[in-house]
Amino acid sequence: MAKDYYEILGLQRNATKDEVRKAYLRLAKKHHPDLNKEAGAAEKFKEINEAASVLGDEKKREQYDRFGTTSTGFGGGNAGFDFTDFGGFENFGFDFGEMFDRFFGKQARGTRRQRRGADLQYEMEITLEEAAKGATKSIHIPRLERCAKCNGTGAESSAGIKKCEQCNGQGILQRTQRTAFGTFTTAGPCEKCSGTGRYIKNPCSMCDGEGRMQKTRTIDISIPAGIETGNRLRMEAEGEAGEQGTPPGDLYLTIHVKPHKTFEREDNNIRTELPISFTTAALGGEAEVPTLEGTATLKIPSGTQNNTTFRLKEKGIPSIHTGEKGDEYVTVTIKVPEKLSKKQKELLQEFTKEEKQHWF
Repeated sequence: MAKDYYEILGLQRNATKDEVRKAYLRLAKKHHPDLNKEAGAAEKFKEINEAASVLGDEKKREQYDRFGTTSTGFGGGNAGFDFTDFGGFENFGFDFGEMFDRFFGKQARGTRRQRRGADLQYEMEITLEEAAKGATKSIHIPRLERCAKCNGTGAESSAGIKKCEQCNGQGILQRTQRTAFGTFTTAGPCEKCSGTGRYIKNPCSMCDGEGRMQKTRTIDISIPAGIETGNRLRMEAEGEAGEQGTPPGDLYLTIHVKPHKTFEREDNNIRTELPISFTTAALGGEAEVPTLEGTATLKIPSGTQNNTTFRLKEKGIPSIHTGEKGDEYVTVTIKVPEKLSKKQKELLQEFTKEEKQHWF
């Protein structure tokens, strides 16, 4: 029974060439024997190739639509099929290189793309004062660094870096297999050069050909004023060195601001409590208030009540974006004396009598 190539590709009979191409890419990737290890994947892959080769060629498709078969022998399903030889696919506008890019990524074609160095993470704890004013901190980071002797190449000298003869510098080797379902050509990294397309004849004596060495580096970090817990700083190119001279990764610092014994932060504002005496609250006066920059004088008006909050403008923390400073909010708490002298008691009793007369 003749195969229904439209059904194999999941297409309508009026499908365009571009639709055939897209269907082929999707299904070929799904059923390629190197990617799909399920039983029957190779046979399904062969059918997909047959269908696309016919429907992607105008003459073969016309004959297939009229007679249900082609002169190529695909209709009987007995012909062998070479994965790298698409026959009628020249008119289909499709090539093996594109398919290989889709399946395995563009870095698989030609010399393997070597990865940049790994990014590093660092947790940093700072004080509230440092967050408010900004600071410079030094940290010690263990990391892989580019070998100073070979400059990351891994070779004792540049003359010792040779093009891999086995893959001709491509980093990829194609292998052809003949199976009961046809001829399949697959590709994978070259074992001799590990996919790099080159090999080192004389490895660097300092790094043993690795191109990188483990070291501990001291890095100075500039902490901007206004930074908050959870903010991250990125230090470009301060991560680990890349493979064989490729660019290094980055260093990411996550900031944690330590709790303060006096102040509580709310965005760019700070809050604190200030105990004052009963007489200062009643008569008024001045009190020294702690700030992030030292102390400030706060005027206490007479008759101040417990838990009254005062604002000190621009005594808070600057915005990390605009530099505009927040405020400091001071909540006063009135201290009641635990012990009183005889005279103090008499004065308070007299005050209480006068206060009651004022009420009534």
